[in-house]
Amino acid sequence: WSVFVAPLEKAFGWTRTQTSRTFTIAVVCFALTFIFAGRLQDKKGPRICALLGSILVSLGFVLTSFTTSLIGLYIFFGVIVGIGNGFGYSTPTPVGSKWFPDKRGLVVGLMVGGYGGGQAIFGSIANYWLIPAFDWRATFQILAVVFIVMTLTGTALLKNPPPGYRPPNWTPAPGTAAAGADFTTREMLATPTFYAMWMAYCLGTTAGLMTISQLVPFANSVGLGSNVATIALVVSAIGNAGGRILSGAMSDRFGRVATLRIMVLLSAIAMPLLFLWQSEALLFWALVVVVYWCYGTQLSVFASTTADFFGTKNFGMNYGILFTAWGAAGILGPQIAGRVYDAFGDYRYAFFATSALALIALAALMAARPPSRSLARAA
Repeated sequence: WSVFVAPLEKAFGWTRTQTSRTFTIAVVCFALTFIFAGRLQDKKGPRICALLGSILVSLGFVLTSFTTSLIGLYIFFGVIVGIGNGFGYSTPTPVGSKWFPDKRGLVVGLMVGGYGGGQAIFGSIANYWLIPAFDWRATFQILAVVFIVMTLTGTALLKNPPPGYRPPNWTPAPGTAAAGADFTTREMLATPTFYAMWMAYCLGTTAGLMTISQLVPFANSVGLGSNVATIALVVSAIGNAGGRILSGAMSDRFGRVATLRIMVLLSAIAMPLLFLWQSEALLFWALVVVVYWCYGTQLSVFASTTADFFGTKNFGMNYGILFTAWGAAGILGPQIAGRVYDAFGDYRYAFFATSALALIALAALMAARPPSRSLARAA
């Protein structure tokens, strides 16, 4: 999204707050659709959700290429692309969790790492080649064709394991739902653990979503230039995918919650430094990697933690409910950035504000414990 911000503002004279609202709408639609898509997948399997996601994302990109108004942009990209992402993104994580409970952190990291890593390819191609060569309208159309081909191929390959499947010679770890029984959504919502995780997920990912929505405009606003911004897209994707995959693997060894605590604390430290050291390209790239790494970790490890704590039988619905925290972060992050930039002409206070929110997320994670099934049933 961030590579389209400047061309749209130039074409229509829109403000940063107005364009940021598009990303916010997309994130909210994404998160809310995730609940319905998760339930549909639990009942009907992954392919129907993946197919709907494939069609809607590509359709939204085509329609966005014809937009002439903010309302059109909000509907075509914000709503249609957002809903399509909700269906598409809801699919690989539950499938991977069910096939590989013994390496869940790594495998879920690989699933969501593809999503984060895609921006390195498509963001860079769009920013550095397609938009300069063909303009932003044609770029939306070209990407729509690429996306429909790739996502339909992925849809054809998806399937769940047989009911009751377990890897050979695997014993569930004590304190996980796999060692006992799966939580229903009602039971999950009766545990204090869920609310601690929701708060941490929301405030912890606000920093990443703010940066994602504004990375290219931020780099340009501080005079780093288009080449630095393009490289920032690449290194951000490396951080994003690395956090999802490597931190996911790390959580298999050192624990989910411990991994999340470390990464949220790093995010709280890195956000102010990203603003303070904005003029040094190498430091800027390094801190972008850190911020995106911490963000990517949360997308991976919160999903794995949900499966560990509450089981995989109702994982689609359960994680969909928790994922609304990410949707709330999608409102906070971009809107903080857009309003601060429009008011002060730079992003200074936005970076410090998201750092403070990350510290609150850390406090919530300190309170997160494996849920008690007996207390959930009593409630």
